[in-house]
Amino acid sequence: MKRELFISFSATESFPEVDYSLKLAVRRAIYATLEHEELPYPAEVSVTFASAEYIHSLNKQFRGVNRPTDVLSFPLYEDGNFDPVECSMGACLGDIVISVPRAMEQAGEVGNSFIREVAFLAVHSTLHLLGYDHERSEDEDKLQCKIQKEIMNSLEV
Repeated sequence: MKRELFISFSATESFPEVDYSLKLAVRRAIYATLEHEELPYPAEVSVTFASAEYIHSLNKQFRGVNRPTDVLSFPLYEDGNFDPVECSMGACLGDIVISVPRAMEQAGEVGNSFIREVAFLAVHSTLHLLGYDHERSEDEDKLQCKIQKEIMNSLEV
């Protein structure tokens, strides 16, 4: 059975038109993450490509951190506790906001292509939408890193 995935893409005014290859990489990354984690529901995710200023304001408002970041996740279900009745027709997982400038910087820092770095951020953020939180403990950080690596190794980006 083919997994159903709906992604709503948007961008801040700094990026009025996002390249198709970028959207495709994000779609593949999210899809691969949902497959890896065997989410039993059709899924819906919102993805915004953002400026450094926009993600900075969100980071400050929602996390109390006064600086830009690479990606933010806004899960609709706390700790990945999905309501089977509510999700039977589909799980609206939440929102992902990716900082395009930070992704470009990080790609250069770690030796990834820009597309691969954005895919990595999509995998990372989707895991957050599914309830993973590397900030809770060192063990959870190690587990999330392991899963991210497995998913990224399966992607052709």
